[in-house]
Amino acid sequence: MSSSRSAGTTRADLRKLADVVRREVDAGADTVEEIHRSIARMPLDVLAKLDIFEQTVKDVRKVQETSIGAIYDLIRKVNDEVGKLAKELLDGREKRATAAKRPGVRKAAATKRPARRASASARLRA
Repeated sequence: MSSSRSAGTTRADLRKLADVVRREVDAGADTVEEIHRSIARMPLDVLAKLDIFEQTVKDVRKVQETSIGAIYDLIRKVNDEVGKLAKELLDGREKRATAAKRPGVRKAAATKRPARRASASARLRA
């Protein structure tokens, strides 16, 4: 197997792994969210049996459901963004590796590099 073929296979495997990790984190978030909701309902179920707290329990349930849902929605959103970033990094690595193999590309890429930013201490001294 040639090195470019094995590098392509490795990148494809890494992309698949990134997808598996993203799906498993989502599935884990779903499971933990349901457990969280179940535990949060327990004391409210007890209070709901006392008629004097009926409206309070309804209000608290609504706030709980909204806040728990928001937490796990955020976890899923972060997970999706990390998955996208992983794919972009893998695709970027692939593009750089392909470009580096073409003659003249390294020289052109080297001339287009942006100048390094001054460090924070150098900017303070200026």
